Amino acid sequence: MQAHLSSSIIACRHPDAETINPRLIAAFDQLGEADFERRSHFIGGRFENLYLKPGRLPGVEQILQFALEQVRDLLRTHQANWLDPGTDSEQALRIGFWLNAMQPGQTTSRHHHEEHDELFSGVYYVSAPEQAGDILFHDPPFETRVSPQPGMTLLFPPALEHSVETNRSSTQRLSIAFNIGPD
Repeated sequence: MQAHLSSSIIACRHPDAETINPRLIAAFDQLGEADFERRSHFIGGRFENLYLKPGRLPGVEQILQFALEQVRDLLRTHQANWLDPGTDSEQALRIGFWLNAMQPGQTTSRHHHEEHDELFSGVYYVSAPEQAGDILFHDPPFETRVSPQPGMTLLFPPALEHSVETNRSSTQRLSIAFNIGPD
């Protein structure tokens, strides 16, 4: 019999989410076309990924720093499980991010983030109304469903395929996605 170990998905909560999220939403609502450096993945009538500089969205730096701290803690605690042998858990890390704004009726297609030398991928939920679409992690023969909550951060392996169900709420679902790798 062949055993299968499902990929690890780590969930944590930002301690200042109730303060940061309203500021992030208000700042996002003020962004215009010129604020975005680029957009990618035009699927289903929308760009799934919206890229901008951190300074254009006050508060995003705190979210990215929190994600980096979580990853550093994970690497120190579980180095053998996450890194190739010989990799330094105290190495400098870089983080790249983008926004995903899903309006009612929209989804995010199945994809993975394994493109470069990422160690972790992740998502932070700024707004996630009820029925705004669960994130599904596809790890055959398993599928893991997570219902997003504002302030939740999920960390997962970049090769883990995932998608987001249809936003069946009446409002926007806003998240910050990111990849973390060696600097």
